[in-house]
Amino acid sequence: MKWIGLFILLFSIASCTTYSERDLASFDNQIKEYLDSTGLEMERTEDGLYYTIVEEGEGEEFIGYKDQVTFYYKGSFLTGNSFQVISKNDPLSFKVSQLIIGWQDALMMLKKGGSIHIIIPPQLGYADQSSSIIPANTILEYELTVLDVH
Repeated sequence: MKWIGLFILLFSIASCTTYSERDLASFDNQIKEYLDSTGLEMERTEDGLYYTIVEEGEGEEFIGYKDQVTFYYKGSFLTGNSFQVISKNDPLSFKVSQLIIGWQDALMMLKKGGSIHIIIPPQLGYADQSSSIIPANTILEYELTVLDVH
């Protein structure tokens, strides 16, 4: 199922939410505990995105903020339950600028054909907004692969 409107709408709403230092530390601790319990090793950006670049991609140009990207992914909660799978045969296509901040940051680390495993804390995701499948203030895990960049 494609949720184009959801991504755009939630990005615009979620980008307005602010969290206390205590909230941010709590999200970060939850992610660290998850990584410890699963044995995953990930890097952390300054703003709290956890990532592992599986494949950087091809070419010289990294994906830019204004680029249109075609991609597929699997989205899961830290419980391991998958909430959405977009297949390679039916990918999504968006401008990077239309996506949640965590996806923007992750995509701009890649080139065409790149793949990344990310964990997005709420402040970089959907924040305190909930949908029928994603509760408010939820930490999300994605395996994302870029097929094309325009």
